[in-house]
Amino acid sequence: MKTRMDNVPLEQAAEIALQQAKLLGATAAEVGVSHSTGLSVTVRQGETETLEHNNDTGLALTVYLGQSKASASTSDLRPEAIADTVKAACDIAKYTQADDYAGLADKELMATEFPDLSLYHPWDIDAEQAIVLATECEQAGRDVDAQISNSDGATLSTHEGGRVYANSHGFVGSTKSSRHSLSCTLIANDESGMQRDYWYDIARAGGDLASAQAIGQRAAKNTLARLNARTVKTGSYPVIFAADIAPSLIGQLIGAIRGGALYRKSSFLLDQLGEQIFPDFMHIHEQPYLLKGLGSCAFDGEGVITHARDIVKDGVLESYVLDSYSARKLNMTTTANSGGVHNLTVESGEHDFASLLKQLDTGIIVTETMGMGINIVTGDYSQGAAGFWVENGEIQYPIDEFTIAHNLRDMFMGIQAVGNDVELRGNTRTGSILLESMTVAS
Repeated sequence: MKTRMDNVPLEQAAEIALQQAKLLGATAAEVGVSHSTGLSVTVRQGETETLEHNNDTGLALTVYLGQSKASASTSDLRPEAIADTVKAACDIAKYTQADDYAGLADKELMATEFPDLSLYHPWDIDAEQAIVLATECEQAGRDVDAQISNSDGATLSTHEGGRVYANSHGFVGSTKSSRHSLSCTLIANDESGMQRDYWYDIARAGGDLASAQAIGQRAAKNTLARLNARTVKTGSYPVIFAADIAPSLIGQLIGAIRGGALYRKSSFLLDQLGEQIFPDFMHIHEQPYLLKGLGSCAFDGEGVITHARDIVKDGVLESYVLDSYSARKLNMTTTANSGGVHNLTVESGEHDFASLLKQLDTGIIVTETMGMGINIVTGDYSQGAAGFWVENGEIQYPIDEFTIAHNLRDMFMGIQAVGNDVELRGNTRTGSILLESMTVAS
């Protein structure tokens, strides 16, 4: 894959960088080279508001002189530009402090097989066709009800590209991937004021996206449902995190068991490996080899082979989330999570969303959270929120401008059920999550 006639292919660029690093005395080196192209169109009130094309190339290199390391990058893949970038990194490394834990991931951990995970599905769509689809999406939403009074637009994005990671162990791994999305945000108003909401879909293949009409209509439905919002009386109530925001709750677990938080002793889950932190029905695991998965990959950002593995099993914390540096700091082995987790999956139970509502009985559905009130050191959790009030297992009316608060340790242990309405539009796959109780304040 080339970007200009004078640029070299990605694998050749990686090879040049590694050879040059060796010539300049680097004891080890690693390089990532990427190229991507894309199109993004936004239509608002039937008019094209933005039209963007991207064509991006980059090379990022890290060199090691013993235990000292330095990095440099460039967007120019001409051989002479690569050589200049390598020299800059080597010059910097001469002055950086040695770190006993620095270095490449261990050679024996490198991936050796690269199965086709069906990640690359370029979409043959031009700007005019993209504008038509975005227009259809927005119009479908605006046609639902006269109370849809305005729009923040519909956006279609399509991106594809390739990346090569290589290091001085002799590892070379390349991936090609694509990602396409369509979203719509609408505004409705009545005598009580205005509300905004949205819907979207994202997929590796354009043909796997929901229809433009369905996305626009769902955005309208979500927006209309928020009209006539009321306040909620302060108290403690059971809470459902709806499926599309439940990944944010699971994300707090991952943040607390990342190597960086652990070796800095800045996590409320410090020294909890092997301890029960969820109810015994909870099973959270990685599935890096799912076809078309948004988090699928055969190797991580350091070339380490990925594995399907349990993070929480029977409610017990089975593993951390480590790259090679944090693993060394903790006297452990990398879990192949340089760059993040891979299709993190929360196993769901037998309950659909209606069943969760019946189990909730009287309480709150949270459909949106906002704010930065989460302390990963103590586990204290406090977020602004919006959602719905539920009585007798039935949604009664929308509520907004309230706060939900608790401690994450108690929230995790207080999970009552995980619904089978699994959210698949991201790297965390989970259904709605019912919690026993949270403090709610208007």
